[in-house]
Amino acid sequence: MKTCRFLPLMTVLCLAPAFASAECYASYKAKRDDPLQLHFGVAEVGDGNCSKEAAGKVLAGRLARDGWILLSIVEMIPADRLGEVKDRAGDYFLRY
Repeated sequence: MKTCRFLPLMTVLCLAPAFASAECYASYKAKRDDPLQLHFGVAEVGDGNCSKEAAGKVLAGRLARDGWILLSIVEMIPADRLGEVKDRAGDYFLRY
């Protein structure tokens, strides 16, 4: 019966990597003024920000540091679909 008291601990340890590796990505549109520049990009926003609203808050700050203004979050992208948008995002694929 000694193994039973370690079962909850073992369960947590086994499941922890699955929760820690959760990935969340957002595609977005951003702009810079004077002169007007637009770009489409894809960014990793972390598993705690997997909604458009949460991703928008995270990305707005990141983009602002380089003078970009977030226009919109286009969609949340699962990790297995990143290849579909990589070419469209070009230099802005996982840059922010």
